[in-house]
Amino acid sequence: MIDKIASSVAQALAGVQDGATVLIGGFGTAGVPGELIDGLIAQGAKDLTLVNNNAGNGDTGVAALLKTGRVRKMICSFPRQVDSHVFDALYRAGQIELELVPQGNLAERLRAAGAGVGAFFTPTGFGTDLAKNADGSAKETREINGRQYVLEYPIHGDVALIKAERGDRWGNLTYRKAARNFGPVMAMAARHTVATVHEVVPLGALDAEAVVTPGIFVSQVVQVPRTATQAGGFKAAA
Repeated sequence: MIDKIASSVAQALAGVQDGATVLIGGFGTAGVPGELIDGLIAQGAKDLTLVNNNAGNGDTGVAALLKTGRVRKMICSFPRQVDSHVFDALYRAGQIELELVPQGNLAERLRAAGAGVGAFFTPTGFGTDLAKNADGSAKETREINGRQYVLEYPIHGDVALIKAERGDRWGNLTYRKAARNFGPVMAMAARHTVATVHEVVPLGALDAEAVVTPGIFVSQVVQVPRTATQAGGFKAAA
């Protein structure tokens, strides 16, 4: 019998190894799997590469993980914001690497990993420093139908941490509005995907047409309580 429901966050994250590439869902503060990030901090894996839309807000979530000093590299689109002081301090001190990726390219590189695409050409970044590799060498470019493109490669994850709304024991997931963001492509791009849900439902309770992430892309599901703020938001929507 397939049952992907984990008894705890700690159980779901026990296998994360040092040096792992960890994909973390979220757009700003929407859809951030806070319980899983806190669990990863407690778990203790180090020398990590994090992939996220931004480099953390305030002192919680991704920022809290960065603050532990266990992140070697950050791959993101928006490393600096008003409250991104943790990343800013680490970067200025030379204690963390940064790979800056335009947001569309980030999503497509993740999607390519899940779809088995070896590489793809995109016009985004051509003629800028984003068309250079980390060592300063130029990325491969090509003219296609009179327009210049840059070759980009997939981003594969060892682990993906995502936040969903509802799930079943097979790992099928649905999301709530903007909380969906990077979750689906990250689930496909990782070897091991852990998702939190607020509600575990029986098999068949999820409309197959509404399932966004099929269980084949999900390794474990952890049920977490809804916060007071989240509960209030859902009450208004109901």
